[in-house]
Amino acid sequence: MKKMLWVVGLLILAAIAAWIIVFFPLAQPSSGGVAGSQDKKPVLIGFALGALREERWLTDENLFTARAEELGAVVIQENSNYDVPTQISQIENLISQGVKVIVVVAADSKAIAPAIEEAQNAGVRVIAYDRLIENSTIDGYVSFDNVKVGELQAEGVLAVVQKGNFAYIGGAPTDNNAFLVKRGSMAVLDPKIKSGDITLVLDQFTPNWDPAEAYKTMKSYLDTGKTVDAVIAANDGTAFGVIQALAEKRLAGKVPVSGQDAELSASQRIVWGTQTMTVYKPIKAEAVAAADLAVAMAGGRTPPATVTTNNGKMDVPSYLLAPTAVTKANMAGTVVKDGFHTYAEVYQISSTPSR
Repeated sequence: MKKMLWVVGLLILAAIAAWIIVFFPLAQPSSGGVAGSQDKKPVLIGFALGALREERWLTDENLFTARAEELGAVVIQENSNYDVPTQISQIENLISQGVKVIVVVAADSKAIAPAIEEAQNAGVRVIAYDRLIENSTIDGYVSFDNVKVGELQAEGVLAVVQKGNFAYIGGAPTDNNAFLVKRGSMAVLDPKIKSGDITLVLDQFTPNWDPAEAYKTMKSYLDTGKTVDAVIAANDGTAFGVIQALAEKRLAGKVPVSGQDAELSASQRIVWGTQTMTVYKPIKAEAVAAADLAVAMAGGRTPPATVTTNNGKMDVPSYLLAPTAVTKANMAGTVVKDGFHTYAEVYQISSTPSR
């Protein structure tokens, strides 16, 4: 009897040991579970914004960050407000914090090259956002077809006035996009300039895309007593400066003016008739595309690009989206329909534009 009890005891102990061996590990958090994820460092992505003056950039920053966080990344934001040394320092700081990818809106397309080279040497991948970074090795470029933007601007003005004295008020000379936009506009205008239908009486870039500088340029020209029949303004900010100068001569609404970015104030001016058109670039699509690309690159993957853009040093894999011309006629079916601005915001007749 004692021998039998001893055998039964051993069997019970063996059963308990087997239960512990088989089931206890299953009760613990696996390496892929919550405990494991707490030990895993999040993927860090830097977003180095070169400017925040224009209305659109805060929207870009917020949309990009929201999408990247949705994909599990952590975004560290920086803004240099067009100061190149500050942006270089911010990029260096992002590198020191261990980011895998830096998405850059260049304060100056050429001058930030040293910081881009430093990032590449540290194994950090670089994506140029909206503005191409020149003469540097970069991993990707997400933007819109900026040559097409310029074409749409010129076509929008020519739809109103086909002959006369035309002015071109360009963007920042430090922004490669300004040259691309101008190239597109001039490709449309050149045949009429050569035929004599159009005389280009003013052709000037605008430092930092500053509306105040655009105002000064237009005002100085008009103060000489010379006339202007149409203005190609490179974005909505420069358009505002131009329209302000035209208004002082009682010409606002009489001279067609183009723009770009579909800012709320510009959309209101189009409805009221003081600005002729703008170019709508669905910012959400651009921000989401950039965030998707950044997270993919942080994970060691590079989605295929359909085109390349030469930046003076290399052919950069490029992801370019299509812009849309917006006038009073299609405002509701584009900007409002997409939820970029609400109908109430655009058509608030009783109030004045914010600028």
